[in-house]
Amino acid sequence: MTFINDDFMLQNDAAKELYNQHAKDEPIFDYHCHLPPEDVAGNRRFANMFEIWLEGDHYKWRAMRANGVPEPLVTGDADPYDKFVAWCKTVPNTMRNPLYHWSHLELKRYFDIDLVISEDTAKEIWEAGNERLKSEDLSAQGILKNFKVKMVGTTDDPTDALEHHKSIVSLGLGTKVVPTFRPDKGLLVDAPGQFNSWVDKLADVCGAPIKSLGDFLSALKSRHDFFHEMGGRLSDHGIERCFFAETDEASVEAIFKNARDDQAATVDEKEQFGFYLMREIGRWNAEKGWAMQLHIGALRNNNSRKFKELGADTGFDSISDIPQIGKLGQFFDSLESTDQLPKAVVYNLNWTDNYAVMAMLCNFQDGKTPGKMQLGTGWWHSDQKEAMIAQMNALSNLGLFPHFVGMLTDSRSFLSYPRHEYFRRILCNLVGADVENGELPDDMNLVGNMVRRICYQNAVDYFGVDVD
Repeated sequence: MTFINDDFMLQNDAAKELYNQHAKDEPIFDYHCHLPPEDVAGNRRFANMFEIWLEGDHYKWRAMRANGVPEPLVTGDADPYDKFVAWCKTVPNTMRNPLYHWSHLELKRYFDIDLVISEDTAKEIWEAGNERLKSEDLSAQGILKNFKVKMVGTTDDPTDALEHHKSIVSLGLGTKVVPTFRPDKGLLVDAPGQFNSWVDKLADVCGAPIKSLGDFLSALKSRHDFFHEMGGRLSDHGIERCFFAETDEASVEAIFKNARDDQAATVDEKEQFGFYLMREIGRWNAEKGWAMQLHIGALRNNNSRKFKELGADTGFDSISDIPQIGKLGQFFDSLESTDQLPKAVVYNLNWTDNYAVMAMLCNFQDGKTPGKMQLGTGWWHSDQKEAMIAQMNALSNLGLFPHFVGMLTDSRSFLSYPRHEYFRRILCNLVGADVENGELPDDMNLVGNMVRRICYQNAVDYFGVDVD
């Protein structure tokens, strides 16, 4: 029997039935990812196994460094084949790490290769995989079609002209590719050089000078409107924690003007500015019926030497243990108090806080939108079996599991769609065990419908993106 077989991760009969009859064939609604829209628009073809498997994948880079692989073979200018072999040498040491499962699922589902990955099989995998890459179904658009991806939510800066999204619309793909409004750079009043460069770019794309806080908010709102016209229905915010501070417009105006004059905001001033701006965006989201995604709990760029050498998003980010709950509740309450709280998905990276986060979210369910306040699926360091189960348990015990909007890829790689299969197998095994234990009814219509909806339909209904 091959490693990746039909019963992979399915440990009971109910799980097997749930997966095969209710989960396996559902389409994918990938509401949050980092796929480059230009690759979709241009239908990128990948030259070799390094390009499609290792390029830009900081999960794999972290593992390779931990395996003693020197940086030239990780992010450097070494030969692509040598980098690929270095990865294959690393894979056996990822046993019990989700990379072991993901890598073998990727090999099987994309390339129909059943080999166990190692240094010994590297050459065979390289040659067979490169041959498969010549097929149209492994182009960027071919992958989306083959995996039945109905929606892709890319992650886009408000200053982006979205020209690639415009091109994609004209292609008539079976996949709806929509932008997500990610205004993180607008918070950097403590780093005026970066902030002003970004604000100047915002002014250029809007065609109007930005001299005041009002100008800034008007420009950003115009981009929010433009994203909506382009099909966007989500904002996204990568923040260590929510901001909240008692402040007023005059104080925030002064902070903005100081930043424009190259005076860095203090910690307290950034808190005020961050809260004011995030609250405004929350109001815009509520007005348009958007969902607001909050990615909280990442402590970024911890290795200063490597940051200077390689830059951000290269595998040196970690889990923060900063207190989350009080500010999170105050931020939501600031919007709820004026009946302007949008739908929200909170992705909590430090999953030891899951119960506290979920309990806070339940305070703001509105009696109108099922599952309005969502505890997002396990994210980044927590998108592995143990943490995904922990997230589903917290959601189930304190909220309503049947309204869960399910899995996303949160990836820069076109090879990441088997993560949905990984999630679905874990989901079915978890729920199947409850059925086998008599903790849920042995009614596959009832339980199977819940599983099916979590895999796809809940997200379609929640995010409001027309996929037809």
